Amino acid sequence: MTKADIIEGVYEKVGFSKKESAEIVELVFDTLKETLERGDKIKISGFGNFQVRQKKARVGRNPQTGKEIEISARRVLTFRPSQVLKSALNGEAPPEDHAEIDAREEAALDAAEARGEDFDEGMDEGED
Repeated sequence: MTKADIIEGVYEKVGFSKKESAEIVELVFDTLKETLERGDKIKISGFGNFQVRQKKARVGRNPQTGKEIEISARRVLTFRPSQVLKSALNGEAPPEDHAEIDAREEAALDAAEARGEDFDEGMDEGED
């Protein structure tokens, strides 16, 4: 799906003009981008959470040569789908009260983050 497809969907479902639909979609994406650039989380109930995380510099290996290389510190974007989205993807019935489930999941993630746990450690082994 492309941005043009999203604009077309808004145009067909909401009934705004294509120009208005494009402006709305652009505004939403700009708002999301600005929020993430500031390092703030984005929580969309029933969909998931976007969060910018800081990765430390580390030593990696070039898979072709085996030579060690320094992978610089960087910010990465992570997405954690909500239980509602996970259920939909797996063809399961949605949870009864998805807002309550999302709130519990978010509380668990916040508690893990406060303890210094990183759910994404080791997820990008061999990356770069």
